[in-house]
Amino acid sequence: MKLWLVFLVSAAFAIAQAEVEDDFDDEDIVVEDVEEGAADDVTIEKVKIDVTYLSPDDNVGFFFMDHFDDASTLGSKWTKSQAKKEGTDETIAKYDGQWEVEALAKDALPGDTGLVLKSKAKHSAVAAKLKKPFKFDDRQLIIQYEIAFQNGQDCGGGYLKLLSESAGLDLRSVTDKTPYTIMFGPDKCGSDSKFHFIFRHVNPKTGEIEEKHCKKIDGKGRATMEEIFKDKKPHLLRLLVRPDNTFEISIDHTLVNHGTLLDSFTPAVNPPAEIDDPNDSMPSDWDEREKIPDPEASKPEDWDENAPKQIIDESAAKPSDWLDDEPDMIPDPAAEKPDDWDIEMDGDWEAALIDNPVCTSVSGCGPWKQPMIDNPAYKGKWFAPMINNPGYKGKWKPAKINNPDYFHDPEPFKMTPIAGIGIELWTMSDSIYFDNILITDNLPLADALAKETFDIKVQVMDAINGNMFSRILAYSNKNPWLYAVYVVLVGLPTVLIITFCCSGSGEKSDEAGDKSSLNDPKKTDEPQEDDEAAEEEAAEEEAAAQEEAEDDGSEGEEDEEEEEEADDDEPPTTRSQTRKRRPRKEL
Repeated sequence: MKLWLVFLVSAAFAIAQAEVEDDFDDEDIVVEDVEEGAADDVTIEKVKIDVTYLSPDDNVGFFFMDHFDDASTLGSKWTKSQAKKEGTDETIAKYDGQWEVEALAKDALPGDTGLVLKSKAKHSAVAAKLKKPFKFDDRQLIIQYEIAFQNGQDCGGGYLKLLSESAGLDLRSVTDKTPYTIMFGPDKCGSDSKFHFIFRHVNPKTGEIEEKHCKKIDGKGRATMEEIFKDKKPHLLRLLVRPDNTFEISIDHTLVNHGTLLDSFTPAVNPPAEIDDPNDSMPSDWDEREKIPDPEASKPEDWDENAPKQIIDESAAKPSDWLDDEPDMIPDPAAEKPDDWDIEMDGDWEAALIDNPVCTSVSGCGPWKQPMIDNPAYKGKWFAPMINNPGYKGKWKPAKINNPDYFHDPEPFKMTPIAGIGIELWTMSDSIYFDNILITDNLPLADALAKETFDIKVQVMDAINGNMFSRILAYSNKNPWLYAVYVVLVGLPTVLIITFCCSGSGEKSDEAGDKSSLNDPKKTDEPQEDDEAAEEEAAEEEAAAQEEAEDDGSEGEEDEEEEEEADDDEPPTTRSQTRKRRPRKEL
C-alpha cells in the first residue's frame, strides 16, 4: 500500500511538472559552471534559459501595438516632445529626458527590448499616434502594457495618457497640459502610492471638462500594487472599460479593482438633482442647543470658588538628617576646560553641575520647605447642571432646491475619441521600462499578446530564480484544476490506507487479547486477588472429590497422599502456576 501511495504522489508531481515543462517546449536549459572553489570543492552554478523569443505580429484588431523590438521605433513611430512646461523654472522646464530602446537589465529574453526612460529629475515625454482613432460607441476598450521600475521608485509615475482626438494634436508639443481622455497607471511619491484611472468627462450642458478619479485600490489588491514599486520586475497592467460603464483593472492577470463609471469615481459623473438653497438662512429664534444650563439651579452657599487646589502640609516636619547648608548640585570636580575654549567668544567657563554625592545618604540638601498637598476644600468653579432644552428644534439645515446645473448622463463611457498615446513623466528614479503597449477592443487578442510576451518572461524568471517545487506551485495557482488532481491522487489512497490500518489493527488486537488471557505471566510472585479466587474454586473441587473418595476406601487415601507428596516435591514451571494450597481436611 505504501508503494502505491509513493507511486500516486510521484504521478501527481509528474503531471504538474509536465504541465510546467510544456510551457518551455522551445527552450533549452543550459547549466554553466561559473566558479569552482578548489579548497572546498564547491561548485556554484548559474542557470541560463536559452529561449527563442519571437516578436509578436501586428494585428488588424489592434488600434495600437508596439513591442519595441525594433530600435527604429523611437523616431519613426514615437516622437520625443520638444516643448517646455509652463510655470516652471527655466532650467528644468524643457522636456529633455533621455529615452532609449534596450533590453531589461536583468533576466532579459534574447531579442526582447523595451522603451526605457534613462533620466531622472527631468521632464520627459514621448508620444505616438494610433493606427486609427478609437471611438467610444458599442465596443469595449482595452489598454495593456508592461512596466518595470528597474531601480525601484521613490517619487514618480509609470502611467500612460490616451490623447484626445483633435485637429491640433502635435506630438512634438506634448506637455502635462495636452488634452487626454484617459490616464492609466501607477504613481508614487514617498509613502503615498496610487494607481490612476482618470477619465475626462464632458459636461453635456456646458461642454466643460472635469477629471473623474477612480476609487483607491484596497485589500489584497493594494499589496499587489505595492509590489510594482519594490520588486524591480516587469508587471502586466490592464484596463478594461465596457460600453455598459463597467470597468476592471488587473495586475499580472489578477483583478485588483472594478466598478462602474457612474458609482466608483469622484467627483460623481452626475451632479445631485437637489442642492441646498444658498439664499436660505437659519431663523433668529431657531435653537440648536440640545442641552442648556438649568436656569433654576444656584451655587451652594458653602461653595468656595477661590479655594486653592493645593495647600501647604502644616503637619510636615523637617527630617533630622536634612543638610540645610549643603547644595543639592555641585560643579563636577572631574570636568576640565576644553583646550579650544575662547573666553572672548565662549564666555567664562564653568564646570557642569552634578548631584551632590553627600546628599545621597540623607533625606535631602538645601533649604527645606514644607510640601504641598491637595486641598480637601477645593471645589473649583461652579457650573449649573445641564438639562434638556425645552426649546430645542434640532440641527438646522437649509431648504433644498432644484439644482440648476443638474444633468443626467447615463453613458459616461461615450468619451472623447482617442487619437494618440503619450508617456509624460517627472520622476526621481531612472531606468523605467515600458513594453508591449496595446490598445484594442478584442480581449482574446490581448490575452494572446500577453501569453506570447509577458507570460514567457515570468516563466523564464521563475525558472532562473526558483526551484522545481516553486514552479509547480506557481503553475498550480494559475491552473487551479490541478489541485483537484492532487486531491484525488493523494487523498483517495490516504483514506484507503487509514481504513486498511484501522481494520487490521482491530483484528490483531482481538487475537492478541485471546492469547494474552492464556499466557500472560504475572508481574509479581506475590499472591494476587485472582489467585485467591482460583484457590477457592480449587478448594471446592477438592472437597467434592474427597467426598467421592470416601467410598473408595483407604487405598484411595493412600494414593492421594502419595500424589500430594509428589506435587509438593515438584517445583512450579511458570509464575502463573504458583498457587497457595490450602491444608487438606482430616477425614
